[in-house]
Amino acid sequence: MLQIAIQQRLGDFALDVAFTAPAGVTAIFGRSGSGKTSVVNAVAGLSDPDAGRIVVADQVLFDRAQRINLPPQRRRVGYVFQDARLFPHMTVARNLSYGGSHDAARVIEVLGLGDLLGRRPAGLSGGERQRVALGRALMSNPQILLMDEPLAALDAPRKAEILPYLARLRDAVQIPILYVSHDVSEVARLATTLVIVDAGRVVANGPVGDVLSRPEAVPLLGVRDAGAVIMTKVAGRLLDDGLTELAFSGGRILLPGSFGKLGDRVRLRIPAQDVILSRTAPTGISALNILPVTITALEQGRGPGVAVGLRAGNDKLLARVTRRSATRMGLAVGQQVYAIIKATAVGPEDVGG
Repeated sequence: MLQIAIQQRLGDFALDVAFTAPAGVTAIFGRSGSGKTSVVNAVAGLSDPDAGRIVVADQVLFDRAQRINLPPQRRRVGYVFQDARLFPHMTVARNLSYGGSHDAARVIEVLGLGDLLGRRPAGLSGGERQRVALGRALMSNPQILLMDEPLAALDAPRKAEILPYLARLRDAVQIPILYVSHDVSEVARLATTLVIVDAGRVVANGPVGDVLSRPEAVPLLGVRDAGAVIMTKVAGRLLDDGLTELAFSGGRILLPGSFGKLGDRVRLRIPAQDVILSRTAPTGISALNILPVTITALEQGRGPGVAVGLRAGNDKLLARVTRRSATRMGLAVGQQVYAIIKATAVGPEDVGG
């Protein structure tokens, strides 16, 4: 577990953050200039906070009051940047071994690097280069892994290529991973914990499914990007229609495409703007997914929208409707309504392991 509580003045910008990152992926999300990279640089020892404390497991990395400030080489930190920063004259195998040799066979297997070992960086795709950079960081046997916008320079196909490997890594290692991003779909697919930073302050913090489903988080995420995350299981397939049936505590959802094998866990992000609400059970409509839900919260935005928190079984969903619709329907906390989700509303980027 990584514990961070630091304050730092950077010119006119003041950073003052405190949060805990357990094992798994803790995503630090925020707009450009919100302080995300400043946090990971402080953890890496690349900058010195003015006050505070950074502790991983039982080791104090930084404590201004006690005058403890371990240099970067003693912090056992693996750092992956936007660009892979591989040695161009070295093969993949030599780039990996430059980082170390810790658990090399497992690192190569988890990241799918076996077929790349004899190649040089110039012959790799952007996604492959980032996988090698990640493997090099892991082979140094870090106690913390830092990833600063590692997919920002990749196009959509390369992102789709590397995301499953990052999900496998998340499930395979038992160290805290700080993952800086401004892409909600990446966060939804990978993170176990979410920290939202705005103007140098933590404004939301907690399990990713809980934070993303909060109506008050919509302005922080962006109205087009806000949406809840639920864990489902593959329950069946409708082969004639090319649909997969996913089960969760609130019912079943049909989506186009094939996702894993029967019984596999699938993480699903449902954008709030694609959820339609109805006071009564709708009939005669094309939408395949109609879920009974209970309204848990209503949050009036600065514009014409209202964010509606919903509970479906033991899971949370989020809808965004206009103020006019909320008033006309008489929406209220505790009310039972129906959430309608078009099968085509959830894109491939919203589905992960």
